[in-house]
Amino acid sequence: MTRPTSRVLQLLELLQSSGTRTVGELAGRLEVDERTVRRYVGHLLDLEIPVESVRGRYGGYRIAAGYRMPPLMLSGDEALAVLFGLVAIRTAQNPGVSAAAAETAIAKIRRALPERLAGRARTLLDSAVLAPSSTHSSTHVPVPDAEVLLTVADAVHLSLPLAMRYRSGDGIPSERTIHPYELVAYAGRWYVVALDTQRREERTFRLDRIAGVRTLPGTFRPPVRDGAPARLVEGFARADYEHHVVLRIQAGKEHIEARLPPSVAILEQVPAPTDGPDAPPWFRVDIRAARLDWIPAVIAALDCPVVIDAPGELRKLVSQLAKRLTAAATATA
Repeated sequence: MTRPTSRVLQLLELLQSSGTRTVGELAGRLEVDERTVRRYVGHLLDLEIPVESVRGRYGGYRIAAGYRMPPLMLSGDEALAVLFGLVAIRTAQNPGVSAAAAETAIAKIRRALPERLAGRARTLLDSAVLAPSSTHSSTHVPVPDAEVLLTVADAVHLSLPLAMRYRSGDGIPSERTIHPYELVAYAGRWYVVALDTQRREERTFRLDRIAGVRTLPGTFRPPVRDGAPARLVEGFARADYEHHVVLRIQAGKEHIEARLPPSVAILEQVPAPTDGPDAPPWFRVDIRAARLDWIPAVIAALDCPVVIDAPGELRKLVSQLAKRLTAAATATA
């Protein structure tokens, strides 16, 4: 694409992303003079795109109201970004987006990709295991680099060793050689399950923490296993955090998992003490946590019988929360 044509398309993008833009603002964004901006506007008019000239102190250019823009034109990287976002939405089970809408949008984006990227994106979607998640987070979810994601997908698909630069959750950098055999998308994040060849053990790595990756010569034989999403999610719940919380909760499994999903807690049904036959079941709930301060509020939100077996520190935190709630309920203006 020639530079002037690229600038004209950039001008069109600027005009459709906002209302009226001044000539000076457009010239600054396009890094051209104001006379060139007017010439570019003329090119858009020649293409029968209704650009209006607005006079006055705050005048400039704008797209005529009610005009329907032509189909979006995306670069390869932009199309990949949209594709990854749609996959993340699909795995997060977003209630505002139907599965059918996500699937059709993914298909359309794949068709719009250049052949080279389309092949790699196809490998990505064929290699990845999409693990549905009922958890929703308001925090920002880091997005992996597109080239990292595609390279890992290729390696999983072809059983190729990888050398990578990795940063742990504590920010400690390291150089790793891995045999990647499972690529999992869960709750908007991407993970690769691999054999860490130095440590000779299976590890799970977050792709957004990979700073650089390249394939190595040779191939490896991946293990034959099923249930990748379940193993990954259970691995989160079994992580080696400082605190081991043990609760007994009387409620249905779905009720408990609405507040304590499988990525957070491991549930095991236990015999009921002396309840009647119609009483809800009891579950032993194991939680590994870096902090305890969020658990009292979850216990309160469960709104069902709960017994705290461990640790004692959690009982104190729950008592403190109960006192604060009682004080709030009895306070007067």
